[in-house]
Amino acid sequence: MPISAIAFDAYGTLFDVYSISEQADKLFPGKGRVLAELWRDKQIEYTRLRTMCSMYKPFWEVTQDSLLFSCQKLGLELNLDAQNTLMGQYARLKAFPENLAVLQALQAQDMKMSILSNGNLHMLQSAVDAAGMQGIFSHLLSVEVVKKFKTAPEAYQMAPDVFGVPAKNILFVSSNCWDACCATWFGYTTFWVNRQNAPLEQLGVTPHGVGRTLQDLIPFIAKHRN
Repeated sequence: MPISAIAFDAYGTLFDVYSISEQADKLFPGKGRVLAELWRDKQIEYTRLRTMCSMYKPFWEVTQDSLLFSCQKLGLELNLDAQNTLMGQYARLKAFPENLAVLQALQAQDMKMSILSNGNLHMLQSAVDAAGMQGIFSHLLSVEVVKKFKTAPEAYQMAPDVFGVPAKNILFVSSNCWDACCATWFGYTTFWVNRQNAPLEQLGVTPHGVGRTLQDLIPFIAKHRN
């Protein structure tokens, strides 16, 4: 399965969703990490519920809804200023430290790259700009086009459509094991960035490659280039 293009998941893969805990801890001392974790879990849960029920809502709004729920669940008083601060920080999440160098190395090899994400376009562009990744990706693919979140097949189909090659010739990269597994079902060649040393999801499917950081992508790709 020679790789001719790469589609990266954004949140958790390129951008650290838990880096928001630093700002959250300033607002709610001692609660930053637990808020970040619950916020992320509820965000993903809402995307799945909305897709199953055909009730799409932009990811920015889903993210805000998830924040409101999480603060209520934890008994945290979220005023408008704190809400705006956290949402503003979410639009500029930190990239993982090795990512920019890896992406630049792949770009130097003339690898075609895109982001394929639940995030709406303005969120993705903001995160890319904040991370200094301008000019690296040929496409920022948002599910807002199909109005279904991953793991809907319509969401995964966007990369084969824009690159004009079968899914098996596109490497889909995600740090979310459920995402990598479902992309494998869809037909992608897949790579799971297992940053947390997490167990494999018990779905009867295994990503084609696994690494601890994005740096581990380099040797995997070298074995699967055209």
